[in-house]
Amino acid sequence: MKNIESSTDDLKTIRKIMEESSRFLSLSGLSGVFAGLAAIIGAMLSYWVILDGKFILDNEMVEHLSQSGSSALRFKLISAGGAVLLFAIAASIFLSIRKAKACGFNIWSPVSKRLLLSFLVPLVSGGMFIIILLAANQWNLIVPLMLLFYGLALVSACKFTFGEIFYLGISEISVGLIGALLPQYAIIFWITGFGFLHIFYGLFMYRKYEG
Repeated sequence: MKNIESSTDDLKTIRKIMEESSRFLSLSGLSGVFAGLAAIIGAMLSYWVILDGKFILDNEMVEHLSQSGSSALRFKLISAGGAVLLFAIAASIFLSIRKAKACGFNIWSPVSKRLLLSFLVPLVSGGMFIIILLAANQWNLIVPLMLLFYGLALVSACKFTFGEIFYLGISEISVGLIGALLPQYAIIFWITGFGFLHIFYGLFMYRKYEG
């Protein structure tokens, strides 16, 4: 009986070592919650302060602005989005490092490098495409494209971390595609995709793996 229990423990240990060597397990569910809250706060501030209570800055609205007015508005929106992104990244890095230390994981390993590469290729490609659209004053599909490329990045990276990332990615892609059909409600889709989906995912992951 003791031999059977010992063998079972050995198999669990081997499985744990193999899993840690093939998947990045230091992602914290709380980082999703903080990213979601930051996205919602950023969207609300943009809605009230920058867009003056408008759901979306469409191409027709931009055409009525002067060149300096259009540039200033573009800068404000990019700054708001950049601030949200930096906060989300900082929170994710801090919480992941804290979790890695608590669990005895190596935060910078071959698998984390593969994860980062798989995530960044579609994300950076999408970001460059969005910058091209911004330069051409094409605003309608900016938010749906952000959601779409972000979802593709998550799906690309999911094989190197928790499998639940795949479903978050598919959800982001779905919200982005629906948002492309209803661009006048861009802020609502931003809040849904980057806000509520992140919070729901983060709470689920925290309860499942860290709670």
